[in-house]
Amino acid sequence: MNPHPRPFAPVASISTGLAFAALLACLALVARGAERLPNIVVIFTDDQGYGDVGVFGAKGFTTPNLDRLARDGAMLTNFHVSQAVCSASRAALLTGCYSNRVGIHGALSPKADYGLNPAETTLADLLKSRGYATGMAGKWHLGHREPFLPNRQGFDESFGLPYSNDMWPYHPEAKAGTYPSLPLYENGQVIDSEITPEKMRQLTTRYTERAVSFIERHKERPFFFYLAHAMPHVPLAVSDKFKGKSQLGLYGDVIMEIDWSVGEVLRTLAQHGLERDTLVIFTSDNGPWLSYGQHAGSAGPLREGKGTSWEGGTRVPCLMRWPGHIPAGAKNDDFVMTIDLLPTFARLTGAALPSLPIDGLDVWPLLARTPGATNPHEGYGIWYAQNELQAVVSGDGRWKLLLSHRYRTLAGRSGGRDGIPAKYENADVGPPKLYELSRDLGETTDVSAAHPDVVQRLLAFAEKCRDDLGDSLTKRTGRGNRAPGRIATAP
Repeated sequence: MNPHPRPFAPVASISTGLAFAALLACLALVARGAERLPNIVVIFTDDQGYGDVGVFGAKGFTTPNLDRLARDGAMLTNFHVSQAVCSASRAALLTGCYSNRVGIHGALSPKADYGLNPAETTLADLLKSRGYATGMAGKWHLGHREPFLPNRQGFDESFGLPYSNDMWPYHPEAKAGTYPSLPLYENGQVIDSEITPEKMRQLTTRYTERAVSFIERHKERPFFFYLAHAMPHVPLAVSDKFKGKSQLGLYGDVIMEIDWSVGEVLRTLAQHGLERDTLVIFTSDNGPWLSYGQHAGSAGPLREGKGTSWEGGTRVPCLMRWPGHIPAGAKNDDFVMTIDLLPTFARLTGAALPSLPIDGLDVWPLLARTPGATNPHEGYGIWYAQNELQAVVSGDGRWKLLLSHRYRTLAGRSGGRDGIPAKYENADVGPPKLYELSRDLGETTDVSAAHPDVVQRLLAFAEKCRDDLGDSLTKRTGRGNRAPGRIATAP
């Protein structure tokens, strides 16, 4: 999907030459008059909908810190994840690849004996090659076996859960024996074998404290921190300091605590004079889990939510701030996907792109609002489930072709209450349907009959997607898929 030429850096050189690379990076900074490489902070929430931020139209709770992030930076209204589900979304964010390229589908369970292949280059690997300190706190969900943990994937420090917080004996829906105790990891080791409900309520605070500590301890050198909050994924949990604070019940309380967390990160950057040196990105891994009703968020004007390839599943709120580089108060309607972050970071830091093919492209001119900048992609593919190509989108984001597939929906019914979900039903897209997203954000009107040329162009692009990465709906095997990492036996 990304045939453009690139410099190659063997994976082995990234893992074995890090100290030398760090030294070279530091010497290069001195030689250039010490213009610092940008710090990068990525805040990735879980199941937060498009409409769950104040500036995106949230109601029932306030998000003053996120709104300030938008005022000081940019509000991206057309930002997408590659798949609307946990593990797949994280794989794409961290590798710059469609998740099916790297063999990650759906949401890995506690029984999974595979994970993100250590041969892949993550954002942490990429930035570590340029001398960055790298750390994360929060939900990993790319393999909980030792070879696949964060500290084997480029992170100097890590702290958090190995997978989703609903894979937990205390989940209201969990039958006895369904899940083992949910552990807490630090630097690849279990430091607490059982997260209890009370401990769950403290996770947002603990993750935030780790982010603040990391920034304070590494403020003298470029750093990358990945703050992957477990919330607002169900089962919802919030600390006493935010319990009952919103007008939207527990879900609103949880979002307000996440907003506080963002404020703590921004406060720490300001306290140490790092605001102008730091690119901060806030977004979500997919849209809201609508079946949970009052414990789920809002997709705003978008159709459907998590677990679908409609806009409510893949289009997520996104805010970016880097004073002096991203214009303040900008509203950016350009189509951008998480796969584009890795090559964009490579450009900003002078890092070599991975040796293995990736799918993302450098979109910095779009983010910087460079006059005349256009999206470099011909289009984007949207896969779901076990390698089903469910949609394709034109590179400019104007046109979206929903391909024939089945999807889950509440069909207009309300979701569940008190942490118990309503049941989805299945629906068929039927023949491919074309939506002009620039005029029809809610995907309400099929305009394929009026634009047969656009349909044919997107169908031709879909064939390129199938040739490269396959499509189980049409029984196509791709040529560019890579295997995940696997262990011989699962202990």
